[in-house]
Amino acid sequence: MTHSKSKFSIPDFLKYLSLIIGVFVVLFPPYVVIVNAFKSTDEFNSSSSMALPKNFLNFDNFIAVFQRGGLLSGFGNVLIIIVITLTLNILFGTMVAFVLGRFSFKLKPIVFGAYLVATIIPSITTQVATFGIIKNMGLYNTLGAPIVLYIGADVIQIILYLQFIRNIPVDLDESAMVEGASLFKIYRSIIFPLLTPATATLIILKTISIYNDMYIPYLYMPKQSLGVVTTVLMRFQGVNSGEWNLICAAILLILLPTIVLYFFLQRYIFEGVTSGAVK
Repeated sequence: MTHSKSKFSIPDFLKYLSLIIGVFVVLFPPYVVIVNAFKSTDEFNSSSSMALPKNFLNFDNFIAVFQRGGLLSGFGNVLIIIVITLTLNILFGTMVAFVLGRFSFKLKPIVFGAYLVATIIPSITTQVATFGIIKNMGLYNTLGAPIVLYIGADVIQIILYLQFIRNIPVDLDESAMVEGASLFKIYRSIIFPLLTPATATLIILKTISIYNDMYIPYLYMPKQSLGVVTTVLMRFQGVNSGEWNLICAAILLILLPTIVLYFFLQRYIFEGVTSGAVK
């Protein structure tokens, strides 16, 4: 009786080596953040950044992040921005997709093309004009600045909503119109509720995007009381040095909500993206 022996070839070696390198690249930054978040300033300066802390129950850094950095206020500000932005974003996005998906008019290709063109224009080239508009509107150094900039419906969400609207039978609209329903009532009572999976996907993606953005809050809200979770990190960074143990503690606290959100709602991301493409 013969036994087949599996040979470990060079391609297999390269495959597993690349996987090991990939795992290391992914897990190394979180490891450094976690181990340094529990170190005191003296311990951080006297030990390697990859060494384990002496005590994993040292929560002084986390307390300092809330007291000195105002992280709790940062969570509150970003929550207000996310709630208002998502409400308006969903409202505008579903309305635009409803018009583009249900009606035919001469300017329809131009409107949809405008969304596509806007995505290929580098945002850095329009920052001077955008900054001037926000300042002239009196929104500089207020929570209204990022809200106005975030509420614009991008082409990704328009396409996502269009995929769902095209799979909703037009007969539902016609039946509602026979019963005397207006276009707004058709949108409110038929279209909008059936777009719930796409809306759930949009909420998750937009929330993570706004939550992790630092550029817009830093540029348009320099006031200390208007700091968000991402700009709080800069309060522990000096001109020549930074309190990296406090920065690591702040990063760990900021990462926790997104990790929890992803683990509990990841299935809605995949279901929302794939079900819109399947009729």
